[in-house]
Amino acid sequence: MNTTLKTGIILTVLILLISLTSLFWLDQDYNAMDSNIRFQKPSLTHPLGTDNFGRNILLRIIAGSRYTIVLAVCTVAGAVVLGVALGLFAGYSGGIRDEMVMRLMDAIHSFPGILLALVMVAILGNSQFSLFIALLILFIPSFTRIMRSGALQYKHKDFILAERLLGASHARIVFIHILPNLAPSLLSATALGFSNAILAEAAMNYLGLGIQPPLPSWGRMLSESQSFLYNAPWCALAPGFAIMLTVIAFHCLGEGLRRKFGE
Repeated sequence: MNTTLKTGIILTVLILLISLTSLFWLDQDYNAMDSNIRFQKPSLTHPLGTDNFGRNILLRIIAGSRYTIVLAVCTVAGAVVLGVALGLFAGYSGGIRDEMVMRLMDAIHSFPGILLALVMVAILGNSQFSLFIALLILFIPSFTRIMRSGALQYKHKDFILAERLLGASHARIVFIHILPNLAPSLLSATALGFSNAILAEAAMNYLGLGIQPPLPSWGRMLSESQSFLYNAPWCALAPGFAIMLTVIAFHCLGEGLRRKFGE
């Protein structure tokens, strides 16, 4: 196992454990305010300090992880399912169907992410669901291209031709013979997709789209703390480091898987 993969696994497990902790155990209210301890520096009582409302930043970072991880998982899972279906259909079918699917993917890929998010907000309202729909649409093309490329690579292989001669259905050929051969590429792309989804979610929340107060969000915490960055830098450093660590974790995991399967 390569060092990059080991690092990715360790960091990813750590982050997932923190996220699970936020779901099942938080001994204090992460929204509890205390004006007497506003902008308190990191200490034993408050390891990451407090914000402008006197809220415990560590508790808000832990609680915010659940929303970030859940949104990333839902986004990538949905994009994988749709991308696999569209990519295999386009690559295996070929011809006009392939052209139609890929031109649609090109159109989606060329659409600015922030503009699509604003459109979803205008239609569905400013919520986590509208952000999920916007990110889902944006992530579909990358998985579609990966699966289409793989389908084009394998559909003319000898073992596929042999299956056709034996009377195997198209569904059996695609899902039993082609898809398993593409699993390593799909697995590494999925891990990298988590990295990109978390970064995109943080960026959108930084702009005020998605999760709304009082629910904690790493991107929104970063945005709210920029006005007092010089007076209380720990308010911005904590969510910034959480975003950076999570992105690095999934990036290392995806890159490590790519190297492992590429060997």
